[in-house]
Amino acid sequence: METKINLENIQTLTDFKRNAKEYVERVKATKSPLVLTVNGKAEVVVQEARAFQELLDQLEHLEEEVYQLKLETLRREINIGIEQLENGQYTEHDEKSLEAFFEGIKVRGRKNFAQKDAL
Repeated sequence: METKINLENIQTLTDFKRNAKEYVERVKATKSPLVLTVNGKAEVVVQEARAFQELLDQLEHLEEEVYQLKLETLRREINIGIEQLENGQYTEHDEKSLEAFFEGIKVRGRKNFAQKDAL
């Protein structure tokens, strides 16, 4: 269910107040949201209640899917870590090398963060 807002569905709040009944009937008939502007800026969206509920339901479903995917990925990563430990594929650190290890992670994280901000 992809709903795009076309220019006909952008109106001023003042005009909406004057013609509320007609606009509500149009929203119900077209199932398309209406964007109301104040001083030329989009401020409010008027949408049919059923369409809004469908949107909320869809969002909830997608959030659950994302949660399940994250959980599956976490389990897979934990199993890889366990396997690596059992096969001796790990590095032991003392206090000094652990500090350097964490500092390296911080530096890489800052670098990645700066690169993302640059985009």
